[in-house]
Amino acid sequence: MASMEPKRVLKPVNATNPVSASTVSMEQLKKLREETTSTTAKSMQQASSSGSLAGGKDSASAETKDADPMASQRMKKWALEDFDIGKPLGKGKFGNVYLAREKQSKYIVALKLMFKSQLQKAGVEHQLRREIEIQSHLRHENILRMFGYFHDKTRVYLILEFAPRGELYKELQRCGRFDEKRTANYIYQLSSALTYCHSKKVIHRDIKPENLLLGMRGELKIADFGWSVHAPSSRRTTMCGTLDYLPPEMVEGKTHDENVDLWSLGVLCYEFLVGNPPFETESHSETYARITKVDLRFPELVAAGARDLISKLLRHDPRKRLPLPQVMTHYWIVENHTSADGATKSKP
Repeated sequence: MASMEPKRVLKPVNATNPVSASTVSMEQLKKLREETTSTTAKSMQQASSSGSLAGGKDSASAETKDADPMASQRMKKWALEDFDIGKPLGKGKFGNVYLAREKQSKYIVALKLMFKSQLQKAGVEHQLRREIEIQSHLRHENILRMFGYFHDKTRVYLILEFAPRGELYKELQRCGRFDEKRTANYIYQLSSALTYCHSKKVIHRDIKPENLLLGMRGELKIADFGWSVHAPSSRRTTMCGTLDYLPPEMVEGKTHDENVDLWSLGVLCYEFLVGNPPFETESHSETYARITKVDLRFPELVAAGARDLISKLLRHDPRKRLPLPQVMTHYWIVENHTSADGATKSKP
């Protein structure tokens, strides 16, 4: 069995309160800038034939319609000197994330800094390249935007959309669990984002609260594509993701396709409503056993409609899991999901 990451390791990506660039000392900023060279990365090829900082022209109705605040600079070769650096937003395995402001547009972003030496030591350079290639091409209101990237002699920098309300996992910890309406809204939004990803032949493979952020209006945003894969063949065998969210086909070492994301969606819905994943145990071996048996147990607080949806997603046979369009029109989602203006969706 391939080694898994520790259970519930927090990977902070964003924070809740924007601050000015003055919160980082001038000495720190000067040191960073002195170490920065003018070396930049070439522009990413766009699936929509637009620049890496431009809005896509895809016709999918779910894609974000917002104008790109940095579109006028889409062919720019970025360097650290182009940004005012604010306070640290979080610390990751390979570096840190900072609040930043692009000087010319005054646009606020999250600047993710990673050390090349640590990436090389962990052997994940290919994973980072894949993450950049995938996320920089995606345009959906429930997917965190990657505007571009650049690097210097020792670091790689990702220019990311800033999610002001921070990490969903911390919000779940604060609340303990979410009510039906909030859960239904999140599952609907995530289903919309995954439908878009799958239409682009992108499988996420690591949907979990730690990889989700909250935008200005409280909308959910997928923020980490480190385990994602662009798989036109749709069949993969790599063991990846987080233990509590692994589907049976991965645990059993079988090939998998985009249906792994349906399983993760079911696990996520359960955790939102209950406060912990459905197959969580004290040991990895017990968790594996419960997953392969689909040993699903509901506490009384979970409503019948939610049980029905979760049970239809957590099926051992990937082909029998409820498709994403049917998740979005499931009667429990329809009864509890509200639109952006607060109106409850009517039954189709």
